[in-house]
Amino acid sequence: MRRLVRETRLSRDDLVLPLFAVPGAGVEREVGSMPGVFQQSVDRALDTAVRARDLGIPGVLLFGIPERKDARGCDAALDDGPVQSLVRAIKKTAPDLLVITDVCLCEYTDHGHCGVLDGEHVVNDATLELLADEALSHARAGADIVAPSDMMDGRVAAIRVALDEEGFDDTAILSYAAKYCSGFYGPFREAAESAPQFGDRRSYQMDPGNGGEAMREIALDLDEGADIVMVKPALPYLDIIRRARETFECPLAAYQVSGEYSMIKAAARAGWIDERRVVDETLLSIRRAGADFIITYYALEVAERL
Repeated sequence: MRRLVRETRLSRDDLVLPLFAVPGAGVEREVGSMPGVFQQSVDRALDTAVRARDLGIPGVLLFGIPERKDARGCDAALDDGPVQSLVRAIKKTAPDLLVITDVCLCEYTDHGHCGVLDGEHVVNDATLELLADEALSHARAGADIVAPSDMMDGRVAAIRVALDEEGFDDTAILSYAAKYCSGFYGPFREAAESAPQFGDRRSYQMDPGNGGEAMREIALDLDEGADIVMVKPALPYLDIIRRARETFECPLAAYQVSGEYSMIKAAARAGWIDERRVVDETLLSIRRAGADFIITYYALEVAERL
């Protein structure tokens, strides 16, 4: 009877799997703070992507760790970079798998910030062209969706214009529209090797105390051409997901971020919680709040039992 009257359900169609691509071949390094998550060379990441497809997961979200970093993150737009190479490999081997690419500079800069610096100040407008170039390189490789996560003002419009001018009208934009300056990103920064070398990202990521600002950020990104918007992190911001669902008629994503994943893993390994039950409960709560789909490191594990 409980199953018969359940209001919210979780399916494989609700999941997106993040992948971390690195240079080389045959590379698979487990992230210390994220058990079960790996940095993988293109060949190994392709195997994981195909496994996701075979399990019925609709899409993957790709992050890249370059061989070289500099102040401007120049390798972000390389045609043969890890992300671009993985996109092409997936589209050749599993063309029906939706490929989303993260667009940001933090993995590619030697200072770890998401934009160009003037001293220790992140310069918004000078960053936009670099982000557009990165998004274009992903689209040329075959990405279905580009996902700017930098939180620079105006980046959705800059990317939309660049894509359209190059004939990529059908390449969609998933905007990290309400991305909070959160303490839950720590393990990801190990996985993506993107920790800031000084300061933090408060000047361009959102204040955790602000809800109305999130609605304004989402509205601006939709006006600039975003097709899908995201709230990140998920669990600490279920109220923001709910407000976004009630305010905007557009596809809405949520990211169950690394800290959320790692806390569940750590508590489960200590025997303090039932991992499967807690994972299902948290993912259901994100869907119940209004997210259409969830980016989660648990995607493979959950899809196997669904």
